[in-house]
Amino acid sequence: MNWIVVVLAILIGSVSIFYTRGLVQELREREEILINLFAKTLENTSNSPNAAEVTFEVREILLPNNLIPVIWTDDEGTLMGFKNVEIDPAWSDTERNEFLRAEIEEMRADNDPITITFRDEDGEIIDYQYVYYKNSDLLKKLEYYPYVQLSIIFLFGLFVFVAFTYSKASEQNRVWVGLAKETAHQLGTPISSLIAWIEYLKSDEKFQNSEIVDELQKDIERLDMITNRFSNIGSVPVLTHEDIPATISSTVEYLKKRISKKVEFNVHAKPYNLRARINKPLFDWVIENLCKNAVDSMGGIGKIDINIKKGLDDNVIVDLSDTGKGIPKSRLRDVFAPGYTTKKRGWGLGLTLVKRIIDNYHDGKIIVLSSEIDKGTTFRIFLKA
Repeated sequence: MNWIVVVLAILIGSVSIFYTRGLVQELREREEILINLFAKTLENTSNSPNAAEVTFEVREILLPNNLIPVIWTDDEGTLMGFKNVEIDPAWSDTERNEFLRAEIEEMRADNDPITITFRDEDGEIIDYQYVYYKNSDLLKKLEYYPYVQLSIIFLFGLFVFVAFTYSKASEQNRVWVGLAKETAHQLGTPISSLIAWIEYLKSDEKFQNSEIVDELQKDIERLDMITNRFSNIGSVPVLTHEDIPATISSTVEYLKKRISKKVEFNVHAKPYNLRARINKPLFDWVIENLCKNAVDSMGGIGKIDINIKKGLDDNVIVDLSDTGKGIPKSRLRDVFAPGYTTKKRGWGLGLTLVKRIIDNYHDGKIIVLSSEIDKGTTFRIFLKA
């Protein structure tokens, strides 16, 4: 759709410019004929002894020329007359002559002057005059018209493009929000059932002080948190000042027991108590997604380093690095696009959600800081203090 609008705009603009240029050239040639006729008339009126002929030429040729600016001078450059040149009545003779001299130079640059030859009764040349002229205002407007028209077409095309993009983005947002809230709704029933089963197990003496029940309790709490995350999509989340190293460390500790034991996690922070405004359930989701992607990229074997430090204006920077297979340079721009994935299974929505959460809900920023094939990737998150 976007390409159709662009191609159509270019086609209309090109046809308009081509057609208008033809009109401009035709009008220019016509003006050249008229100005030559004007000069010839001046010559005839000065050389003709026939008063009736002079009266006709002045009335029918000289006077009707009310478009083409004309100035004529004698052989020595003395101003003899002008027509269709706008002169301020308040100007003095000196100011008027200076303006006309400047107009003559402009006219000379545009067109060669037309020479008028004056003869005596015997046909001998006695004097010369020169007619200077330039394009009429109408011709100038026609020359610029296609570009004005093309600009209007461009602005219209840009408006259509922006409107279509905004409409498409709004539709995508509605799909995201609807999917998220429906997921949260669907999760609600089994979570409630699991909570009841946990309470039943706690009442059974066999499972008193059992680590299994404790871990199940943590998983149910995590499922409840995930439900809250999906419920927050599409609404304005509440941001609170949180201890970022402590929040990330808590998420990492939960993940350690649920992923490959061959993945080493390291969390470093300088200073340790760095705080930023976040929505904790959503930010935990970001860290989880990045860590799980890193584990998949490493094939379940490798190291994940999370470095937290203070940035400009007391903002917080989080760098998450892995030792995975890296991202090709040609695909770096597509990393956060919906559908991008290196897995055989998956919709490629994880990093898209991560970017939405950081950019839209935390007014922060996430980028791929660096990536090398078979060496790993580093994501950088900027959080506002």
